Amino acid sequence: MITENRAWLYVIVAGLFEVVWAIGLKYSQGFSRPWPSAVTVVAMLVSMWLLAQAIRVLPASTGYAVWVGIGAVGTAMLGIILLGESRQPMRLLSIALIVVGIVGLKFAK
Repeated sequence: MITENRAWLYVIVAGLFEVVWAIGLKYSQGFSRPWPSAVTVVAMLVSMWLLAQAIRVLPASTGYAVWVGIGAVGTAMLGIILLGESRQPMRLLSIALIVVGIVGLKFAK
């Protein structure tokens, strides 16, 4: 059985792998490029496995929401950095609000 702290670590790492697979979807070009596609699928599997282990200990709703939030924020930030996506202030504020929500869920019991 994993501890609650380890479960949170799993959620964080799972969220980072979610960022990898979300960005990987773009680079795989609809799974038409073998290596980016392989990286994407492996990242999906690792991400889901880690999340599944974490929610054995954590509330499913909280673990899932934090996982999605990490993935959304990370993907949006890498979209800005790597893909030249919009940096409009409203978009950045919205990303910041997601971060506030993630932190709130982590500390709410």
